[in-house]
Amino acid sequence: MLPSQFHSRRRAFLRALGGAMAVPVLDRMIPGALAQTAAPDWHVTAAVAESCSCNISCPCNFGSEPTRMPCNGNRLISMKSAHLGDVDLSGVAFLVTFAMRGWSKIYLSDQTNERQTAAVRALLPIAFAGFHKGMLSFTKAPLAVEITEKKVSFSVPESSVEMEMMRGFDGKPVKVLNLPNPAYQDYTQYRSIVLRHESADQHFSYSGTTGFTSKMDVGRKS
Repeated sequence: MLPSQFHSRRRAFLRALGGAMAVPVLDRMIPGALAQTAAPDWHVTAAVAESCSCNISCPCNFGSEPTRMPCNGNRLISMKSAHLGDVDLSGVAFLVTFAMRGWSKIYLSDQTNERQTAAVRALLPIAFAGFHKGMLSFTKAPLAVEITEKKVSFSVPESSVEMEMMRGFDGKPVKVLNLPNPAYQDYTQYRSIVLRHESADQHFSYSGTTGFTSKMDVGRKS
């Protein structure tokens, strides 16, 4: 195979895996060391909060099919300690609005700088698999988050979640341990009060559906 044919096929393969943005983001949007390699060091520890249209508790977290299709939801990812190459992503947060196996819209906090924005885009197919598929938009927006002992709420202008913690025996939070997905560790069960999205091309609204908070810790070294 000629070198030109190899590189042409490689580019086509990468586009099929990660969509058209996966290669350009690393090659053109992140300056310096990240442009030198297709797989820079990366690591993400984050707090996760989500509500979706499934009944309580969402069977997807246990490897089963959702109770309602399309499964619509809003997920908050707030990175506590994170990097991609030499780009520090600590403190960066974004909200994903989605229809499972359908479409997604990603709202990155408007406090994020340009290098962080490019790094988040590059991380979508490797650290947050699935969110980049069917992506309708990737925009910056004011992101509000409020956490109390009983409730969690987060929102951007088009999407919002308010959910209350579910209590079990002796009034303690309902928790699930050792779920198979690394994004669902230290899982605490919630019930939605508000789960909504309203934009020009998509909309949904639910209440009384499942919700959760969790922690994720994922990454790799090259």
